[in-house]
Amino acid sequence: MSVRVLLADDEDLVRSGLTLILQADPGISVVAEASDGAQAVHLARTHQPDVVLMDIRMPVMDGLAATKEIAKLPRSPKVVVLTTFDLDEYVHAALQAGAMGFLLKNTPPRDLIRAVKTVDSGDAMLAPSVTRRLLAAFATRATDRTADARDRVADLTVREREVLKLVGEGKSNAEIGRCLHMGEATVKTHVSRVLAKLQCANRVQAAIVAHDAGLLAT
Repeated sequence: MSVRVLLADDEDLVRSGLTLILQADPGISVVAEASDGAQAVHLARTHQPDVVLMDIRMPVMDGLAATKEIAKLPRSPKVVVLTTFDLDEYVHAALQAGAMGFLLKNTPPRDLIRAVKTVDSGDAMLAPSVTRRLLAAFATRATDRTADARDRVADLTVREREVLKLVGEGKSNAEIGRCLHMGEATVKTHVSRVLAKLQCANRVQAAIVAHDAGLLAT
């Protein structure tokens, strides 16, 4: 089964280029294209894609508002925000809206394809430069959230803390399994429990909690 992708960008040439890149991989099919956020929400309902590549600045409804609406769908696809704007406020807003990934439009084709497949499998995907800036930005404000994060982490079992720490380090389910000598199915179960206990919508939010709670090396 190929990964079904919806593209949302107001520039025709960008959508055409993304389509050519993605459909060059036999494991990915572009099922629909949207030129604004409102159309993206409508097409997400109609086509039920697995992944949405979402631009931020679009007419009618911007990508952040569209991501919030798509996250409310019964079978919500995983959203990767794709933009030229490498600005912290967009990263934070996109993650809060429920995005599973954040990539810049200058991402190499191979990395773009890998990102789509990674997010479809349930892992978060951030551009390396965005990850560094995101954690640095959160570190400067961590004191206000440390106590809350530690209280939330206190409810986890020892194994769940180990899983959370590895999630915070950006490891995939397969990598976590190798580190902890567990099968991927078992890892997925632990990750799901961790997200539920921490009340996090995705792995990126869980990684931020792990950072705030002091589980990650500085």
